[in-house]
Amino acid sequence: MGVITFDFEITSPIPLAKMFKAAILDADNLLPKVLPHAVKSIEVFEGDGGPGTIKLMTFGEGGPYKAAKHKVEALDKENFTYCYSIIEGEMLGTTFEKISYEVKITASPEGGSVLKSMSRYFTIGEVNITEEEIKAGKEKASAMVKAVEAYLVANPDAY
Repeated sequence: MGVITFDFEITSPIPLAKMFKAAILDADNLLPKVLPHAVKSIEVFEGDGGPGTIKLMTFGEGGPYKAAKHKVEALDKENFTYCYSIIEGEMLGTTFEKISYEVKITASPEGGSVLKSMSRYFTIGEVNITEEEIKAGKEKASAMVKAVEAYLVANPDAY
């Protein structure tokens, strides 16, 4: 088994606490609203939302995947960090054992926030991931953050 690691960072004008609450703590409700073409629903399958919780995410029509199970590995509301792993679903195929994400949101000097994410792909055997695949993954993550940001700008009293 190998591990392939990628880092991603995006800056937002949305303040730290508001971004964490919307993008992390309320993602189960917000992502299907702001990305209905990509995320159909996110439901708690087992647990209370904290570490050990299993969530089932179903994807929008026309995408390459139908669903994925996520396991919450860690949630630290005081330090604005969230870690989870994709543990089941078509996206793992026969290539990956799991895919883990560590997300940390920090305050930017301008009053907004900086979302930093580290992705770890736990491979089954030797795997080569192309620059195009890396770029596509980062574009999807950026689109998610920008969709949450657009919602918060349009709904300033939310969260």
